[in-house]
Amino acid sequence: MATVTISAAAQEAGNGVETIRFYERRGLIDQPPRPRNGARDYGGETVSRLKFISGAKDLGFSLGEIAELLALRNVPDAGCRAVKARARAKRANVQTRIDGLRRILDELDDLIAVCPGEGGLEQCSILGAMSGRGKAQKA
Repeated sequence: MATVTISAAAQEAGNGVETIRFYERRGLIDQPPRPRNGARDYGGETVSRLKFISGAKDLGFSLGEIAELLALRNVPDAGCRAVKARARAKRANVQTRIDGLRRILDELDDLIAVCPGEGGLEQCSILGAMSGRGKAQKA
């Protein structure tokens, strides 16, 4: 079987070589041993882990959270319940962030709605609200 170089593993997993090295430094993947004559073999489990990391990142998991998920594989009595709990916690965190962004969106809509869009900056209601000189008041 042919050796999978770091660049080939990066391409297969959709990562960059520097990303793989970063993951090695963070302990998310092990650096394969270097044979006396040749390149390290990043095949098999390493590519699978890289794909897992990418999939978890796409779902919003941080590298710390991903490390916890990967560590569950080494816990003898860990099961799907532990993963589900982490997914629920992530979902709750995402919902909190969405709620905060919706609040910001509503506040921006209010500021934009009352701004006449004319005059000098000293009378700008948007800048005034940002400076704490008043909230936007709908007409």
